[in-house]
Amino acid sequence: MGIYISQSSISRILTKDAAVKIFHQEKADIFKAGLCSTGYQQIDDTAARVNGENHYVQIICNPYYTAYFTLPKKDRLSVLDIFRGGKQRSYYFNEKAFTLAEKLKVSKKAIIQLKEKAFGQQLNEEQMQSLLHDLYPDPCTGKNQRVRIMEAGAIADYQNQRDFPIIKSLLSDDAPQYKNITEEQSLCWVHDGRHYKKINPVVPQNQEKLNTYRSLYWDYYRELLQYKKNPTQEEAEKLSSEFDQLFSTHTNYQNLDERIAKSKAKKAELLLVLKYPQIPLHNNESELGARVIARKRDVSLHTKSDEGTESQDSLLTVGQTAKKLFVSAYEYIYDRVSNKFEMPSLASLILAKAAPVVEYFDTC
Repeated sequence: MGIYISQSSISRILTKDAAVKIFHQEKADIFKAGLCSTGYQQIDDTAARVNGENHYVQIICNPYYTAYFTLPKKDRLSVLDIFRGGKQRSYYFNEKAFTLAEKLKVSKKAIIQLKEKAFGQQLNEEQMQSLLHDLYPDPCTGKNQRVRIMEAGAIADYQNQRDFPIIKSLLSDDAPQYKNITEEQSLCWVHDGRHYKKINPVVPQNQEKLNTYRSLYWDYYRELLQYKKNPTQEEAEKLSSEFDQLFSTHTNYQNLDERIAKSKAKKAELLLVLKYPQIPLHNNESELGARVIARKRDVSLHTKSDEGTESQDSLLTVGQTAKKLFVSAYEYIYDRVSNKFEMPSLASLILAKAAPVVEYFDTC
């Protein structure tokens, strides 16, 4: 093109110029609109590197958008920070919080003390740490309990707040950091099915038992796919009964029987589709989003600064969302950096496509 430009100038344009800040706001608008566009969201994570340090990218999406968030950790509290739209973390100790604390295996003694000290209170980070210090004066003890108490309070606060759209149903793999955050959780059938593929019997009879059961497993999966096309209450009850029958199978092959029992224990999560037929049976949407990060990692390995990481997340969010909405990412970015703003925002396109759903969200 006959243009000479230094690498540092390109870096500055992509990380510091006012033009790129437009896309940070675009990403925030896309994420909020995306949360309002369906009654469920999908999530997955993948590894990343920032200035030589291990980080994790959370990919949150549905058919209308894909958003990227790179953080140093991938724990439950980090995921909650994303779901709150970047708002400062706070903790609320209502009955929901104490129910969660018990579910997260916080000791009964700690729960009793929490009720005495914090029932009905909303705490900021400083107040939360002070409370934890009162409960566990010795910094070398109760580390896991501290985290679980923070998670219970943060989840209760997230579900109680009305400043940002609340995710009602979350589709994910079986990773622990995604559990208990939302009212309902749906699990990916493909991820569950992979566990059966990992069973490696040596005895021919066990090989035959595994192959037979896997065939029945995917036959049932195809029945669920048909149900999604024409859902009825009668068919839902039939599929629920068939699930119980299929996952009560005893083959006398210990490894397979143990795996079947684990799948049966996840019935509510695997069959949430019977209640909400619009929920996908697999998490491929977010895995495809993770593949984009993997290819980016192949090319440039890692980002060097927090600003560069933020820009990467924002521009990938804009690019992948534009693709889903059949908008040219090149034309859209050009429209914004040239200050023309002739094209409608991606967030407005998402809300227009999802108008029947948006009315159910009072924070949209």
